[in-house]
Amino acid sequence: MKKLTTCMWFERRAEEAARFYASVFRNAEIGEIVKAPAGGEPYTTEGQVLTAEVSIEGHTFVCLNGGPHPEGKPNDSVSFQILCKDQAEVDEYWNKLAADGGKEVQCGWVKDRYGFAWQIVPEALPRLMKDPDREKAKRVTAAMMQMVKLDVARLEAAAKG
Repeated sequence: MKKLTTCMWFERRAEEAARFYASVFRNAEIGEIVKAPAGGEPYTTEGQVLTAEVSIEGHTFVCLNGGPHPEGKPNDSVSFQILCKDQAEVDEYWNKLAADGGKEVQCGWVKDRYGFAWQIVPEALPRLMKDPDREKAKRVTAAMMQMVKLDVARLEAAAKG
């Protein structure tokens, strides 16, 4: 077992979600799927999926069928950030994660069909925001705040002034 694994709570769609995430990312694969034994938890039946693992870029996520969550749906207090090399990669992840019930959110965030938040970030954004010219970084930040899906060309134009 890995020392650190991310667990995502689903009411009943863990395996479906794991397969969806595996389809979104190029370097992803389905891992172990654990099913409930006879006489399991009150909300499970024998053979029902309890957990489904998906490995994305070497990081393991465990999708858990935990039944109704006492706190409700996922919220933005935790998000997953995808660093993208260029606009084409931003567009690819954005379109896949926003599809079929996902929701586009301000500043490069998108919620997937299950309600989990993802930040789709072109590598240009942190590079430009770390520029020693703080006025350039300020323009880039202001441009980013006006966007929903991040646009590399517009970020670079803002940096140039």
